[in-house]
Amino acid sequence: MARNAFTTSVAGDQAGESESVVVHVQLRPRRGATRKCLAALATLAAEHDEVVFAVTGLSKDDRVVRVTVGVDLGPRTAVAKFSSQAQAAYAFVSAIFTSLYDHMPVYTAEPGGAERAAATTLLEHAAAGTARADALAADLLDALPGSPAPAWPVPSPRLPGPGERIPA
Repeated sequence: MARNAFTTSVAGDQAGESESVVVHVQLRPRRGATRKCLAALATLAAEHDEVVFAVTGLSKDDRVVRVTVGVDLGPRTAVAKFSSQAQAAYAFVSAIFTSLYDHMPVYTAEPGGAERAAATTLLEHAAAGTARADALAADLLDALPGSPAPAWPVPSPRLPGPGERIPA
């Protein structure tokens, strides 16, 4: 699922230019649609083979799995000049928003350590052939970091009192 592994400091050093700019887009498929989302992302990546990107974060909550994709726009000076690498990366990000809109894409901040570790585990499983984009292991989803449970329980809805009922 990773086109190339990169870090913000290493990707820009190849030409001796300033640091590389990475934009993070988060896809939020419902838990049952995670495999479909990853398969669609892989298909989209095959169409944009010149773009450097990686799955940089993976987490979940009660309803959705958050898949964070880091797209390398290139060195900061080249992005300012709208280089061909930046144009290709922008086209890829645009395609994410247009073709994967069912998975609620949003721009997001750089993922945290737990999300990065989960993404690394996913990529290791994919590289080993144990988990494909169309057959993501259920135990991997269970091992994802989730949102912390609320400090207070969610109250149940209050039933209307006798004077609050509206006749049908």
